[in-house]
Amino acid sequence: MGNDGGSIPTRRELVKEAARNPTTAQLKETLHERQQHSWKTDPISNQPLAQPVVSDSSGTLYNKDTILEYLTSPAPNPETDRITQGAIKSLRDVVEVKFELAPEATVEARHEVWRCPVTGDELGPGARAVYLVPCGHAFSGTAIKEVSGEKCLSCEMGFAENDVITILPMAEKDVARLAVRVRVLREKGLAHSLKKVSGGGGGGGKKRKKRDEVPTGVTDAATTVAAIKHTNLTPLNGTHDPDAVASINNALTASLTAKVLEESDRAKRRKLQNQNVQSLFSSRDQSKPIGKSSDFMTRGYSVPSEAKR
Repeated sequence: MGNDGGSIPTRRELVKEAARNPTTAQLKETLHERQQHSWKTDPISNQPLAQPVVSDSSGTLYNKDTILEYLTSPAPNPETDRITQGAIKSLRDVVEVKFELAPEATVEARHEVWRCPVTGDELGPGARAVYLVPCGHAFSGTAIKEVSGEKCLSCEMGFAENDVITILPMAEKDVARLAVRVRVLREKGLAHSLKKVSGGGGGGGKKRKKRDEVPTGVTDAATTVAAIKHTNLTPLNGTHDPDAVASINNALTASLTAKVLEESDRAKRRKLQNQNVQSLFSSRDQSKPIGKSSDFMTRGYSVPSEAKR
């Protein structure tokens, strides 16, 4: 066996078996499949995209409830951080994209079908689509390019040329433009939604800023905790003032704050009603003499009469 040269492959066989680089058509097909998945699926939950849908500064689409769950999660999720690339730290870092549903879309369809309200073209893979900041209305790239003006075609809200965000960009120039936009906004202390970043510039001390701004503009769970700390919700008598909760202008913040305070009261009552805690204290009427009903800390001890003198 062996040593006959029959098991040695020739050069022609090696070249024939070698792995070949994918062709241009194969690369386009792979990119198209990736675009189809990104247009229809939430990258974090892997659930179908359905309104309300939000987008980060890079044009990636997410379900809004997925982002809310991510922001309010007490434990960090490395996989989600990898997907978002650290670009989403609060609701200020996303913008709700307002898509128009296509009338031919059926209820039985697994995915929503979106279209441009101007041209009527379907928004999806293979076609350049954009949305405007801060209003969030989505259009085809052709509609924004051909229709002149700096006002939204749906709500007539003004926007800057740099605030036209490409949805799931494929061209390198679009990706680079969005990256430059993020850096410029950070230098100005602004988030993707053009709102001020928490703790960013502006005059006044930090404590004053938290007192004045947090209770009126919070929309996420993290800033709700700050609202509870910096609002007069816990007076010296240990009870919560309902007027202080009512003074919070934001309805969502007031609701979350009331729930947190209610849970805190329930936890305090459970501790006080614990039998082990109650056994440490006497239940007798303090206005009556102790007599034989003294508790364990004074039971069996009496002061000698000589010492009283």
